[in-house]
Parts: sequence; structure tokens; C-alpha cells
Amino acid sequence: MSAALLGTERRTPPVAVRPGQGAAAALLDAAAVSTVRRRAALRPAPAGERPAPAPADPRPPLPPAARRRLALLLADRGGSGGSRRGTAPDLTELLPQWLAAAEEHGYRAPEALLPALLDAARARTDLRPAALALAGPRALWLSRLNAEWKFVLRGIGGPADLSGAGTGGSDDPDGIRRRWEEGLFAERVALLTALRRQDPGAGLALLSTTWPTERAEDRLMFLDSLRDGLSTIDEPFLEQALSDRSRNVRATAAELLSTLPGSALAARMAQRAHTCVGPDRTAGAPGIAVEAPHECDAGMQRDGVAPKPPAGRGERGWWLSQLMEAAPLDGWHARFGGRDAAAIVALPVADDWRTELHDAWCRAAVRQGNTDWARALLGAPGAPSRAAEVAPAGSSRDLTKLLTVLPDAERARWVAEFIAAHGLSEAFRMLGVCAVPWAEPLGGAVVDALDIARDAGSYPWSFSGVMGLAERCLDPAAADRLALLTAVTDEPEGASPGSGGYWSEAFQRLVGTLRLRATMHAELAPEPTGHDATANSGTGTGTGTGTPTATPAHGPVRTTRQPLAP
Repeated sequence: MSAALLGTERRTPPVAVRPGQGAAAALLDAAAVSTVRRRAALRPAPAGERPAPAPADPRPPLPPAARRRLALLLADRGGSGGSRRGTAPDLTELLPQWLAAAEEHGYRAPEALLPALLDAARARTDLRPAALALAGPRALWLSRLNAEWKFVLRGIGGPADLSGAGTGGSDDPDGIRRRWEEGLFAERVALLTALRRQDPGAGLALLSTTWPTERAEDRLMFLDSLRDGLSTIDEPFLEQALSDRSRNVRATAAELLSTLPGSALAARMAQRAHTCVGPDRTAGAPGIAVEAPHECDAGMQRDGVAPKPPAGRGERGWWLSQLMEAAPLDGWHARFGGRDAAAIVALPVADDWRTELHDAWCRAAVRQGNTDWARALLGAPGAPSRAAEVAPAGSSRDLTKLLTVLPDAERARWVAEFIAAHGLSEAFRMLGVCAVPWAEPLGGAVVDALDIARDAGSYPWSFSGVMGLAERCLDPAAADRLALLTAVTDEPEGASPGSGGYWSEAFQRLVGTLRLRATMHAELAPEPTGHDATANSGTGTGTGTGTPTATPAHGPVRTTRQPLAP
């Protein structure tokens, strides 16, 4: 302190001076060390043992331009604040797309960006799978040194996880068993998930060794891990779990068994359901007769039927819906004289049971992944009744869940036809389950619907959710075609004041985002030389941040409304 007050020229500081270092610099270094030591409230002590080195990651490094892009996206991931005004792309929403594209190329994350990458994944759960895939084995290594990154232990999957520290990999059963018996809960879940993906039988055997001693909440999580690689070899274990003391464990075991069409539980449920539902013998025309259960006996409860209905549901209808949901759908063809799914769904249902019956079949089609029944229950997308039957998230009649059962291309066509017939108001959740980038005709249908909304003079804020999806999901190749929509059009009579300018701004942002996405993909592509990679890193960017310029330098052009060319 005296040397600092008087100056190092008048008072020699009592600190060690390294070769080539001045006394003033040595004094400041000593003050910094003393400050850290005082804040730590610890006495000086010998250094602790260094951690083992991080495992090697043999994957290729990112190209230079892509590395700079990742650094920019990580630095600006919280900068937009959720605002949808302006023409600049939202970098926050581009980060997940960049991570997904990098994963396709098999790159590894730059070492210097790993902390920022893990911080981003900690803040946003939607980033975690792709971020951890890019981070690779070093993410697990870092998570053991920083408590804030413990989520990594719950988010890793794949065979690579079986090669953790202290084991000999998947060929070391003693090491795996030790990790299973001694690891943290998150580590055990990750280990079981990885082992199930590589060897389902070995994963089941590992779980069986400690199952009776696990806590109920832990048993539920471990049971859910059996979804990966679920097969008939799991049936005896799941049948035993039907007698578990935890109601949630019993319900999950019953659900898993019902997805195995040949299981004994599926056969029992089918027998019960066929007793309740069958051809209507009293009507002159073909139809469906329903006689709901009059009681929920002990056998039904053991097989996962909850006896107490939720508020607003009748007991008999509640029991019937659970039986129908768990019964294999393929068994209904013989029950109704060989009719296919579409013909069965088209049959009239007696006594106002149609809604209850079809809702249960919808859930069964989703649970069993049955495309024929999903297709039949969805029906024609252009039918007038389709829009009225779109149910909110979590309801039994959820067309969005049914769509997930269809193949990607068929799903996109169905949603495109739905939008063309009913507009965008009921299609937002449907768009969220379509494969990215949107294949035609889906992309064209969305743009045409937005174009029609602009013609009507509405504010674009009503369609901000769809516009945000379009920025993430439209094919970047459509940018040049969409540039026609960036013009400020004449507002129709009765339009909201200034709506034309707002729509122009929204379309400029859309076009700019698509062009930036195209640039990001180009930067990730392997290039022959470093010079080319550096030169191409600025392609399509209009600013130093890599944001494309969506409008000409002289600003948007005001034109009369023109139809969008195909």
C-alpha cells in the first residue's frame, strides 16, 4: 500500500518482479492476486489436482466463415428482445437453424465458443439437442466442472455416451454397472437412454437390477426411457410394472404395452372394446352401436384404466374412451366385416356416441402411429367441416397430432390444401409440425395466404406468428420470388391505416432472413481452400454483421398491387 501511494520510484514494492517486467506492473499483479485471494476468503494452500484432460473430438472444425457466424449468433442471441418491427433478421431465431445445419455436416464446435454455446443451451431448452451434438464429448467434460451446465448430463444420447470416464466403453459391463449404481440421477437417465438406443436388451437388464429399490418418481423416468427400442422383450417387465404401487408408473406401463399390438394387454383391451362397440344390428343401414362399460373393475384398473373421470366427463364415456384408445386399431377391420379405416370412420354412430368414439380413435392413431387411421380421421382438408374440427392443444380431437403420423410429404400437402381452403387462422399449429424447409406446395400456400391477408388491408401483426414460422421454414431459394412482395402497395378501401407500409416491412424482413439463411448454408459447406471460405463469408451480406440488405439503397418502391408470379 505504501509503494502504491508513494510510487514505485520512491518506494520499492515488496513483490517478486519477473524478468522484463517493471516494478509498477509487478505491484499491480500482486494487488490483483491479493484481491482475488481476499474475496475468496481462503488461506493460500497448495494447488488442487488438475482435472483429467478433455476427450479428443475427431470431427472436422468449422470453416472460418461459419465459425465467425456462430460467434455472431451467440453474441447477439438476446438482442432482439422479441420485437418484430424493422427489416433486420432476428438472429435469435436463426441460431437453432444454424445449429441444425452444422450438425448435418458433422462439424465440431470451436473450443473457444464452447462456454457461450453451453450458456445459450442452458437458457433455451429448444437449443439443447443440436447444441450438445455440436459441442460433442467436451460438453460432458465441461459439465462436470461447472454446476451451471449440469443440464448436459440429462441431454446427451447415443453410443458415444457409453464411453464415459472410468469405464472401458460399452464393452465394459462392470464400468457401466458402476456408473449406474453410483452416478447422479441425471447421469443414470442418460446412461440408460444411451444403452437402450444401442442395445435395448442390455438396457432393460440394467434397469431390472435396481428396479425394486428405486423411488417412484425415478421409476417413472426410467420407465419412460424404455420407449427407445420398445419391443416384445420388454413385455414381461412391463406386465410386472402394471402392479406397481405408483399410479403413474402403472399408467405409463399400460401405455407402453398398448403400443405393442401383439401384447397381452392389447388383446385384453381389444376384447373389452369389441364388447362395447360393434356393428349396429338394429338399424336397416350399416352403422355402429355403442354400449359403454357399466363399471371399472379391478382388471381394467390394473390395465391402466383410470376409474375417476376428469371434471365434466361422464364415467361410462371416460371408461369407454380409455378402452378404445388402448385397443389395437387393426382389430376393428374384422369387427366391421373387413371394412377399411375410411369406411369404418364414415359409418354413422348411434346414440350420439360419434364424438366420443372418434376422439378415442384419434388418440389411438397417434399412440400407435397408424397412418391409415390417421388419414381416415383427418379426412379431406378442403371439406367445410375441417376448420370447425380443429381442436386446441391437448384436446382429444387434435388434428395437429394426427398430422404427425403422416409421412412428411403427405403432411405438407394436407396442410397446404387446408390453408388454401380455410386460410391461416387455424393452421398455425399445423405448420409447426411440418418438415423444414417447407416443401411445395406448402410454401406457396403460406405466401399466397399472407398475400391475401395484405390485400384485405389487415395489419401484419395478426399474422406475426405465421410470418415468424415462414422466416424459419420457407425454402431460402424462394427469396428472389418473394422480393416482389416487399413493395409498398396501394391500400384498399377500408384498410387499416398504414397497413401497406407495415406489410412491406414484414416482407422485407422475410426476404432478408431467407437470404441470410442461404448465406449461412453456403458458409457451412466444405470449401476447397481457406481463401475461398474467407471470400465467400461475406456473400449475400449487406453489413458487417452479415445481415442481408432486403431493399434497394433508394428504399422501398411504391407500386400498384400486382399478382405474385408462380
